[in-house]
Amino acid sequence: MLEPEIAAFIARTAAIYAGHSTSLPPSEQRAIYERYAAALTPPLPADVIAEDAVFEASAGHPIRLRLYRNRGKARGTPCGTVLYFHGGGFVLGSLDSHETVTARLAADTGLDVIAVDYRLAPEHRAPAAHDDCLEITLAALAGRLPFDSLSEGALQLAGDSAGANLAASIAMRLRDDGVQGVRGLALVYPMLGTEPQMPARESEAHAPMLTLADVHAFRDLYWGASEDKHGGERAPYPAWTIPLDAARFDGLPPTLAIGVEHDPLRDDARVFVERVNAAGGQGRLWIGTGLVHGCWRALESSPGVKALHHTVCQFLGEHSALP
Repeated sequence: MLEPEIAAFIARTAAIYAGHSTSLPPSEQRAIYERYAAALTPPLPADVIAEDAVFEASAGHPIRLRLYRNRGKARGTPCGTVLYFHGGGFVLGSLDSHETVTARLAADTGLDVIAVDYRLAPEHRAPAAHDDCLEITLAALAGRLPFDSLSEGALQLAGDSAGANLAASIAMRLRDDGVQGVRGLALVYPMLGTEPQMPARESEAHAPMLTLADVHAFRDLYWGASEDKHGGERAPYPAWTIPLDAARFDGLPPTLAIGVEHDPLRDDARVFVERVNAAGGQGRLWIGTGLVHGCWRALESSPGVKALHHTVCQFLGEHSALP
């Protein structure tokens, strides 16, 4: 059953945003999504400042970044940094579309939050988004991001939906490459495989805000359809971009994975945490009863989303200090 405030949020969303439609060109999908996000994005919190910068990728393309900083940090308060990768199925989303999340994380944790505007599909298919976010993470660990006086505390990775896939994939890639330094991993309604896990894949296939058909459409735009147009098998997915297909779940930073009840992706979070804990890691699962995919935008009205947000902030705060 939906939380009443979430039911109202869904109704408000439906009046603004008709949802993902593969019949529209990506540029039109993005324009509709950005208008929807803008309608639900409040002004920056009074205690938060934002700063834009551009990072030049090794391949030559620019990656836009936005730093959100609590004004207390601007006066020298020590804290850590969170790299935030937005959701949107690898097709939608921007620095602006998720500002309601990134700004509030900075306001409510005191941490520096850096949003990453990675390349989008289908213009840039897998592993383009992963490559961009990996390069930004490595630059952050090396102190090479184009911001002055970044926090000297721990670096953590966070993201929602497709952005949570990016965060988890990068944490696993860094582990495999022997790169240390990421101290926490926060995943909110994550998309961690190319097929959602059971039983939510079936029981929530027609959930409000995100359906199984939507998941498949986004998947195919980023990784490619399961068959090519001639009926042959498509090229293999880049293995490191699919966390639930990994051979190992050990050696990861402390991980928080949040699923929401009415979401075909709900059990991706559960299965990931189960595998992390089975491998001897520190995984925590939190399930939002009565909530839906994309509900973080209802932070001002929903008690369940307030609890979700508090859980993320508490986790990031607990892992912000260097050992």
